[in-house]
Amino acid sequence: MKIVLTGPFGVGKTTLVGAVSDIAPLTTEAVMTAGNTADDTTHTPAKTTTTVAMDFGRLEINGVTVYVYGTPGQHRFWFMWDAIVRGAVGAVVLVDTRRLQDSFRHLDYVDNADLPFVIAVNQFPGGHTYPVDAVREALAVTADVPVVAIDARDRDSVRDLLIALVEHVLARTARSHPTRAAATSP
Repeated sequence: MKIVLTGPFGVGKTTLVGAVSDIAPLTTEAVMTAGNTADDTTHTPAKTTTTVAMDFGRLEINGVTVYVYGTPGQHRFWFMWDAIVRGAVGAVVLVDTRRLQDSFRHLDYVDNADLPFVIAVNQFPGGHTYPVDAVREALAVTADVPVVAIDARDRDSVRDLLIALVEHVLARTARSHPTRAAATSP
């Protein structure tokens, strides 16, 4: 099962993949260019690298192999997205409550790709904790889209997030494609 992880620059995508992967994750981190004004590191001043292609991890959940592909966060690397998303069953949009406005492009992309998705609110040390309903309202997503508070560094937290996504994908599929049994019953 292929899952895509997306979100703005510096939101914790690479960290999340590393926390949950059963294998050493594949990352395509490159050192950020000095003087680069395209990457806002206001909320991540210690950040010195950025994903330039993708992150990849694999894990087993209850006998199901889940492949997690993380997209690069910066707009200049978005040409990679279509290739990364191909074949995915669902997506996680990782957000930072200190800069929710940076998440709208990512939400639009997964919505236009018609991927079932969940929103993961990464809890940063020293950051504000907002109720899930406040985040849902600020991002203008419908009540059927799960919003989950997580710690991208914590394996159990991320596993619970991925389980929530799989449950959401299954529920959406059931709503979209009623079972044959229901269609053929008298």
